[in-house]
Amino acid sequence: MASGDNSQTSRFLLLGSSEDPELQPLIFGLFLSMYLVTVAGNLLIILAILSDPHLHTPMYFFLSSLSLVDIFFTSTTVPKAKPSAGCITQMFFFLLFVELDNFLLAVMAYDRFVAICHPLHYTVIMKPWLRMQLALVCWVISVLYALLQSLVVLWLSFCVPLEIHHFFCELNQVAHLACSDTFLNDMVIYFIPVLLAVGSLAGILCSYSKIISSIRAIFSAQGKHKAFSTCASHLSIVSLFCCTCLGVYLTSAVTHNSHSPPMASVMYTVVTPMLNAFIYSLRNKDIKKALETTQGHIALELRMH
Repeated sequence: MASGDNSQTSRFLLLGSSEDPELQPLIFGLFLSMYLVTVAGNLLIILAILSDPHLHTPMYFFLSSLSLVDIFFTSTTVPKAKPSAGCITQMFFFLLFVELDNFLLAVMAYDRFVAICHPLHYTVIMKPWLRMQLALVCWVISVLYALLQSLVVLWLSFCVPLEIHHFFCELNQVAHLACSDTFLNDMVIYFIPVLLAVGSLAGILCSYSKIISSIRAIFSAQGKHKAFSTCASHLSIVSLFCCTCLGVYLTSAVTHNSHSPPMASVMYTVVTPMLNAFIYSLRNKDIKKALETTQGHIALELRMH
C-alpha cells in the first residue's frame, strides 16, 4: 500500500464516534461496559454448553461457535490510532468475523429446519462430520472474502492525513481515503457483501418457509408453540444482525456517502453480539438450566478456595 505523501509515515487516525471531549468519557464507559458484558455473556454460554453433556448437540455446537465468533468480532473493533498494516489487519479480522456470523446464522437455520421438518432423521443427518464440514465451509468462504477485500485495499495509494470518522477501520471509509481510482474497490465493497448476505438470507428464508409449513401441519397448539419457541431466539438475532448490516451498507451505497454513521455500526459490532448472549440465555430453557449449574459449580469452587 503506497502513500501519496512520503514525508510522513502512513498512519490511520480513528476519530471515534464523537469529537466532543465531554461526551468521550461517557461513550468510552458505555462501550467498555457493553464489551465486558458481551465477552462475559458469550463466555458463559460457551462454558455452559461445554459443561453440560445434554447440550452436546448440533444446535448448541453452532451456538457455541457463534458465541466464540461474537467475542472475537467485538474485540476487533477496539479504537486507536493504527499504522497502515495494523488498520488493514483489523479490517481483515473484522470482515472475517462479520461473514462468519452471517454464515453461522444460515447454518443454524438449516439445523432448525432439519430438527423440525425431519425430527426422526435429525441425528442421522446432522452427524459430527457434517457439522465440521459446515463449519469449515463457513471459515473458508469468510477467510477468502476478507482476504480479497483486504488485498484490494492494499493496492490503493493513500494521501495524508488519513483520518477515519469512525471507531474502527471500516472498509468503505478506508477505501475512500485513497488518492487513486476506487472504482474496482467500490464494485468489490458493495457487490460481494450484498451477494453473500443475500445468499445467506435466501438460505435462512428457505429454511424458515419449510419450517412454517411444517408447524402449520401440527394440530396441537402446544406442539406449534414448542416448535416455534426453538426458532424464536435465532430469528431475533437474524433480524437484528442482518437488518443493521444491510441497512448500513446499502444506505451508504445509495447515498454515495463514505461516512456511514458510527453509531449505526455500533448496532451490529457491539449491540448484536451482546444481545446474542441475553436472548439465548433468557429464552432458551436448556441454556438457562446449564448456566445455573455452571454458576453453582463456580460458586462452589470459589468457596473451596
